[in-house]
Amino acid sequence: MALQDVCKWQASDTLGLSPNLPQAGGWAVPPGCHPQTFLQTHGPRLAHGTTTLAFRFRHGVIAAADTRSSCGKYVACPASRKVIPVHQHLLGTTSGTSADCATWYRVLQRELRLRALREGQLPSVASAAKLLSVMMSRYRGLDLCVATALCGWDRSGPALFYVYSDGTRLQGDIFSVGSGSPYAYGVLDRGYCYDMTTQEAYALARCAVAHATHRDAYSGGSVDIFHVRESGWEYVSRNDAWVLYSELQKFPELEKQEEEEASQAHPEPATAPRAMEDGELSVELLPEDSRLSTENETL
Repeated sequence: MALQDVCKWQASDTLGLSPNLPQAGGWAVPPGCHPQTFLQTHGPRLAHGTTTLAFRFRHGVIAAADTRSSCGKYVACPASRKVIPVHQHLLGTTSGTSADCATWYRVLQRELRLRALREGQLPSVASAAKLLSVMMSRYRGLDLCVATALCGWDRSGPALFYVYSDGTRLQGDIFSVGSGSPYAYGVLDRGYCYDMTTQEAYALARCAVAHATHRDAYSGGSVDIFHVRESGWEYVSRNDAWVLYSELQKFPELEKQEEEEASQAHPEPATAPRAMEDGELSVELLPEDSRLSTENETL
């Protein structure tokens, strides 16, 4: 508010969009053509893919992504950064069209900065996610492609939101976006635990992205790891994806050890039904169970 008083500037609508954004119907298209129909018919159709993920746990939010930017069958950049900081306590993963993601994150940075000047504090992660979804929903149907996971820490603690360019906004603990997300989800669903340690979270994120880059042709390069803490976000590491996957393949006994620990934590019941040849079911009884059955017969 002090900056507005010095500059003698007042916003007409503090909740609305900045006037620098183009209108949804203001794109330059041939006369007589509808923008949405023209883009769907004559717009470029370039295959692109990526692997980004984020998950929330006790010690903050982990964001990880590969570094390969592809344009069709061409690798445009093998070392791009797909995790973009917004401010000290907020960052987001980018999936979709690189130009759209970079543009809308610059718009989000500006809008959050202006709102912080008006209100005297940074908006929450939920407010930032809602603002981004509302702004992009106005351009629905105009071939905008932005899929992001906003990772931050506000007054309520660690928070994670998924935002898509059609206005979709979801809150959750685990999100993976991109063409390699099915492979990353397979690793995350198996190894995720909210009470994991920080090093376990780093290892899980690296393992998920490394496996996804091995299976997905559009993902590759390196693996970037970011960690959002209460004090702010930090850049953890960048490791070569192929080296990570090769190291994981050298130690297959680790997976067997995890399966044994899981089976010990959830043992099978003592009485398990067994199928007989005639189709009937029989139950194996332990000595204690047989003693109980004889007592019931005597009663």
